[in-house]
Amino acid sequence: MTSDMTYGRYLALDQLLTAQHPLSDRHDELLFIIIHQTKELWLKQMIAELLPAKQLVRSGRLVEAYKGLARVSRIQAVMTLSWDVLATMTPSDYTRFRSVLGSSSGFQSDQFRAVETLLGLRGGGVPGPLTTEYAQLPSLWDDANAALAASGFALPAEALERDWPQPYQPNDGVRAAWAEVYREPTTHWDLYQLAEKLVDIDDALATWRHKHVLTVSRVIGGKPGTGGTAGVTYLESTLPKRAFPELWALRTDL
Repeated sequence: MTSDMTYGRYLALDQLLTAQHPLSDRHDELLFIIIHQTKELWLKQMIAELLPAKQLVRSGRLVEAYKGLARVSRIQAVMTLSWDVLATMTPSDYTRFRSVLGSSSGFQSDQFRAVETLLGLRGGGVPGPLTTEYAQLPSLWDDANAALAASGFALPAEALERDWPQPYQPNDGVRAAWAEVYREPTTHWDLYQLAEKLVDIDDALATWRHKHVLTVSRVIGGKPGTGGTAGVTYLESTLPKRAFPELWALRTDL
């Protein structure tokens, strides 16, 4: 430990607090920048949690993965609450500096793409090319299904041996296998708890999307988004997305 270490030096506050560069003289632009920079920091932490959790799940060390997965869903809850702060900015406030954003758009967030990709949401009409390196890896859902198969459950080969970059297609065999886990939770407790941790993440992501739609609707209405996107219309189309679809579908079977 360095004896002259200070709070500001440890957190690199000189760099952090000077990383906001509004391009207008409008008061609300600073809030807009800080909200989005903060989201990127939380996304960085989510990736840092998901990568080791994936490895633990793939290797069958499910209980050890629970902490990181639980942390991800808690981070998502914090990110969702941040929309309430942004919503204090009225349409009039935003209009006064929106022009300085140019073609920039949240759709260009490589880290958000990375989180979606790690979870298993690949493709599906997101504007722009999928550039994240994680597209070449199995997703967290692929890892969970591999752990399920390793525990002795019969899963279809097409669910276990996929072309990883391709979007995942829900599979009735996967649904049936996870339904067996839910019918006997005490017998398959580690898999059951893993499934519920995954549902927590999917639930939190759906909640984040819903709040995103409401906030954008409140601030810009039906106008197109920056960067040439369709704005609210596109965001609404993402609301049904689920990273772990069989875990939702099986509830009808119980």
